[in-house]
Amino acid sequence: MVKLGEVRSLALALPGASEKGHHGIPSFRVADKIFATVPDDEHLHVMVGPEETEMAIGAAPDAFEELRWGQRLAGVRVTLAEADRELLTLLLNEAWRRRAPRRLQSSKR
Repeated sequence: MVKLGEVRSLALALPGASEKGHHGIPSFRVADKIFATVPDDEHLHVMVGPEETEMAIGAAPDAFEELRWGQRLAGVRVTLAEADRELLTLLLNEAWRRRAPRRLQSSKR
């Protein structure tokens, strides 16, 4: 189980990360590009690729499911009450990496 406060701490600990509203919901961004959103108090949307989405669902199908925008796979939807903190941390890091500029990525190593 991961609480929303922990998610916020994990996301904002990443270099250059910030929190900003997105259509009335919180979003976590790097270089003003969204890497995760909080649609409600029980879920998190993490913008990762198909491989990471498949891995997360395979590891914990009760906690993770595909996040789709229309026909397009957009990432993974996380049920926080079922999520493992370590796996969620990996997903947030990958989502951040996909959006972060190279100068920030090199500072994280």
